[in-house]
Amino acid sequence: MSASTTPAERVGARAVLRRPYVPLVLVASQVGRLPLAAAPIALLLFARESLSLVVAGALVAVFTAGMAIGAPVLARAVDRWRQPPVLYGSAALSTVGYLIAALAPGRPLVIGLGAALAGLGTPPLEACLRALWPALVPPSTVHAAYALDIALQEVIFVAGPLVTLGAVALGGPAAGLYTAALLQLVGVIAFVRAPAVRQWRGTTVKRHWLGPLRSRRLAVMVAGVAFAGAAVGSIPVVLTGYAEAAGNRSLTGWLLAAQAGGALIGGLLYTRATPGTPRRLPLLATAFAIGYLPLLIAPGTGAMTVLLILSGVMLPPLLTAVFLNADRLAPPGTAVEAFAWIMTAFSVGSALGAAAAGPLTDAGIRTGFALAPIAALLAIGAMLATVRTVRT
Repeated sequence: MSASTTPAERVGARAVLRRPYVPLVLVASQVGRLPLAAAPIALLLFARESLSLVVAGALVAVFTAGMAIGAPVLARAVDRWRQPPVLYGSAALSTVGYLIAALAPGRPLVIGLGAALAGLGTPPLEACLRALWPALVPPSTVHAAYALDIALQEVIFVAGPLVTLGAVALGGPAAGLYTAALLQLVGVIAFVRAPAVRQWRGTTVKRHWLGPLRSRRLAVMVAGVAFAGAAVGSIPVVLTGYAEAAGNRSLTGWLLAAQAGGALIGGLLYTRATPGTPRRLPLLATAFAIGYLPLLIAPGTGAMTVLLILSGVMLPPLLTAVFLNADRLAPPGTAVEAFAWIMTAFSVGSALGAAAAGPLTDAGIRTGFALAPIAALLAIGAMLATVRTVRT
């Protein structure tokens, strides 16, 4: 798509939301994806009632690993067939997993089995929605739809933990797991109501075992997303250390909410941008990396809040450009799986970033904050390698 975009294409979020069924699929997808942020906390609180923190953390890791493995597998099934059967089937499997876990307090192996099934069956709503945008909005507004979707995703990571805490407060430790299962089912059922979801069909092509990753440029970009995920994933751990050093651990939640608010602002603003060419990728990755550098100052709480808002602004624009280029680079018939690999890469990178940030933060708060810009620098390198061979 040309960089010389006409003013008519600068449509923004409002024009996207006016399209038929867009509010339905956006809201349904948001509800169905709330367990992405709600379930880990629900599982942690439930397991912690009868098990050690180490075991509870391991069970959350099992759930996360299940999601990372299941997402591309389920997305490949969507590419090969249709969205509704895969969404219904995966939601049913995940619900069974939540129920197994919730009905086995104090039994780590059974809870682990339930957590694994809940993660493996997590419906690929995010990938499905992004594959639908070309059918839901005009070509000139697809980039704005991606940006709006990614911006609104930040609401999930603010609302999800609050929903879990409310459910546990009202119904006890298992209520968080029941609520996650219910939200997932409601979201999937509402999402499938949209005609575009039922009408969408995967492309019939000869498939390679590597799927979209047989495109080297796409594989390199996915690696870049993993580095960006590591930068983002390191921050909650470092902020926990920062809050403890400030004498108030509860600051962590507020500071993370500030960063999520910055991402929401950045995503909404980016809906007004032109789609640009693939060469925008390294520029956006550079801006993303620069946003993390001031955190090395580790100032007082007020200034840190402002810096965290700024650090969040460039994540949605970067991911929007990534998804647009994934659509360009993915071989025919593999778009949904390509989107799933991007999300898996981000999740795995985030988990690795969190793991690496722990010992670094023990060495010093500023040392912990250094991980994010270093990881982001590696993301810049991957994005540069991606566009060097693109002639779009």
